[in-house]
Amino acid sequence: MHTVKEAASITGLTEHAVRFYTDKGLVPSVRRDKNNTRMFDAEAVNWLHGIKCLKQSGMPIEVIKMYVELCLEGDSTIPQRAALMMEHKEAARARLEEAKRHIDHLEQKTALYQAIMERRMPDTTNPANWDNVQHMHSDVFYTPAAQRA
Repeated sequence: MHTVKEAASITGLTEHAVRFYTDKGLVPSVRRDKNNTRMFDAEAVNWLHGIKCLKQSGMPIEVIKMYVELCLEGDSTIPQRAALMMEHKEAARARLEEAKRHIDHLEQKTALYQAIMERRMPDTTNPANWDNVQHMHSDVFYTPAAQRA
């Protein structure tokens, strides 16, 4: 049996994380000693490893909780667990695509800053100056119909 500190050391989690996961009911096999101290056997440590893996993949705690509950129901839930992983994979893929769009945008911004620093372009990045450069970014600025006329 291991203490919170030992379980944290074994799994690479913080003691706070170990306590948090047990408080959320994600470690079903955790035990308490006569002093109500959490004690972790090999199975509880395995649960912590599994939770760490799922959390590192970006899975929210609520979904991890569902996963744990399905695991506790047994092999009959393998299709549901597989579907849960598929949904999580698709959500991660969507976040990856969004991150790629952010990188593309930042690539454009860093190129713009380089051009500004090399004095090949005026500074169009400072909102305090946008009244002077609004014509350069008409696709970005909203112009109410009354002002367009």
